[in-house]
Amino acid sequence: MAGVIRRYVFKTSALALLAPVGAYTSDGNRDPDLGECQVLRADEGSKVAFRAYAEGYQVYRWTGTGWAFVGPEAILFDNDGEVVGIHYAGPTWESLSGSKVRAVVSERCTPDPDAIPWLLLDSVGSEGPGIFHRVTQIQRLYTWGGLAPDYPGEFVGEEVGVP
Repeated sequence: MAGVIRRYVFKTSALALLAPVGAYTSDGNRDPDLGECQVLRADEGSKVAFRAYAEGYQVYRWTGTGWAFVGPEAILFDNDGEVVGIHYAGPTWESLSGSKVRAVVSERCTPDPDAIPWLLLDSVGSEGPGIFHRVTQIQRLYTWGGLAPDYPGEFVGEEVGVP
């Protein structure tokens, strides 16, 4: 895209992918520590099906009067540090094997005013076998940074990736 500048720096956040009881589980179904964000508790009967860690950024575009959110761009890792997929606008999570889940935000909590909110998202569709099969909810937790820049853009259409 002509005239687009992106600045890339990476930080880490965690995801807990939740599925109905009886679905495949990989980590003993331990619930994440939600601290003061109990509103992000998964639905009754849900179990942790998979955990992933995301390194990436939130992309914002300068409109001339402010920064508009474009979407996330992140790489997903398992507990062993192996790449398992990507996360992008939609929001969508896609595994290397091609399974995908799309979701919408149902609850937010902001334990750190200097970071994007923690989220509970509900699945609105999934496809393909793999780690995202049967995922019904996603918890985005332990975020760092990611807020829109606090300075003006240099030109309309400039894009910035914020860690």
